[in-house]
Amino acid sequence: MNIIVLVKQVPDTHNVGPDAMSAEGTVNRGALPAIFNPDDLNALEVGLRLRDDCGGKVTLLSMGLPKAEDVLKEGIERGADDAILLTDRALGGADTLATSYSLAQAIRKIGGYDLILCGRQAIDGDTAQVGPQVAEKLGLPQVTYVEEILSHNQNILTMRRHIDGGVEIVECPMPCVLTVNGTAAPCRFRNVKRVMANKNRTFIHWGAADIDADPKQIGKAGSPTNVKAVKNIVFKVKETKTFTDSDSDLQCLMNELKESLF
Repeated sequence: MNIIVLVKQVPDTHNVGPDAMSAEGTVNRGALPAIFNPDDLNALEVGLRLRDDCGGKVTLLSMGLPKAEDVLKEGIERGADDAILLTDRALGGADTLATSYSLAQAIRKIGGYDLILCGRQAIDGDTAQVGPQVAEKLGLPQVTYVEEILSHNQNILTMRRHIDGGVEIVECPMPCVLTVNGTAAPCRFRNVKRVMANKNRTFIHWGAADIDADPKQIGKAGSPTNVKAVKNIVFKVKETKTFTDSDSDLQCLMNELKESLF
């Protein structure tokens, strides 16, 4: 089974500072510490378990800055077989519509896939739109909120969805796109042997021309989302007054309480 896992390098939202956003309203990724998107790690584990069970290959696909190679390297160290980075200045500033178009074009170039996996959402945008949009652009069936693949029988996957209010058991024919919840099994740790074996590994880089991308559908040109303004909001703890029995304010409060009760 040939599995493609979409992964993303995202800003560490625990360390967001005043330079987190650019003047154009896009994320200033170069100024923020970056990590492997948490839900994508769950998706990777789903793919690795399926490959271990039925054989095949897990290929990582990411779109981002050249430093996004860090998450591809981590994914390889955790068990993935191959990785491709989609990186090009022309792809910068993309919203979910342009991002999903670029990823779909790259997936078409890879070809020969049985399953596409990705995390439910990325912590930098929290839209949960890219996975479903990729499925629509490729004309594939999709299942969201996947927590576990229960079985695979020829071209049919049976899986559990964790949704608000309970769970669902659903079936879906392959090829298909699955978005995986953060409640799915955590990803396995890096393997020391794989770390050493891939220490100097280089990755395939594709640009917009390599995936035959329409310039009008990528980057900012293909992104109908516009940020009107960005404001930094700082929350402060409000000072509270400590009352004593002699305080007139406390007496007034007690009188109001009595009136409301009696």
